[in-house]
Amino acid sequence: YPIGKVLVPGEWMRKMYEPYYGDAVMVWPVGIETEKWQPSTVAKTSDILIYDKVLGQHDEFEKSLIQPIREELKQRGLSFREIRYGFYEEEDFQRMLAQCRAMVFLCGHESQGIAYQQALSCGVPILAWDRGGYWQDPEFYPHRVKFGPVSSVPYWDERCGMKFSDFAQFPGQLDKFWHGIEADQFKPRDFILENLTLEKCAQAYV
Repeated sequence: YPIGKVLVPGEWMRKMYEPYYGDAVMVWPVGIETEKWQPSTVAKTSDILIYDKVLGQHDEFEKSLIQPIREELKQRGLSFREIRYGFYEEEDFQRMLAQCRAMVFLCGHESQGIAYQQALSCGVPILAWDRGGYWQDPEFYPHRVKFGPVSSVPYWDERCGMKFSDFAQFPGQLDKFWHGIEADQFKPRDFILENLTLEKCAQAYV
């Protein structure tokens, strides 16, 4: 039967639906409330916020990814705090972003990624785990849909920070990322203001 437009949050998801809906699929991300999510004037008290949104096989990734990252940060003398998706209030996240200089974002895939974009809007650069591969939603993969590659940070450019694909890449990327932090290399809020404000996304919808 005839359909109108199918709105999806990001480009990789559009490509996944395109074989079924063709030109009807359009990308439309929601906007970020940049007046609410903005850089803090409070002095930073921690170096890094670890944002844990590992939704599948968490026990396995705790051993192979999360704990090794903690140890790597400790070895470098970098202080860190942690927050886990589904176990915090929005105010907690805002407060931690205000306290931390950067964020390590751990998520298998995102269709848009509101939380990491809120961090960028606060001027907090991100070192993102972007493993690629298949969309591994357990309701669909592998028995119903096998699609790849996907991304954990689908809206991104070099102003936002840096990426790593697995823990083997993490130490080297952390060195480069922290050098960029010290050199004030990243401008994450500029990326959000150019691409994902409430106004720009509302105009795109219209």
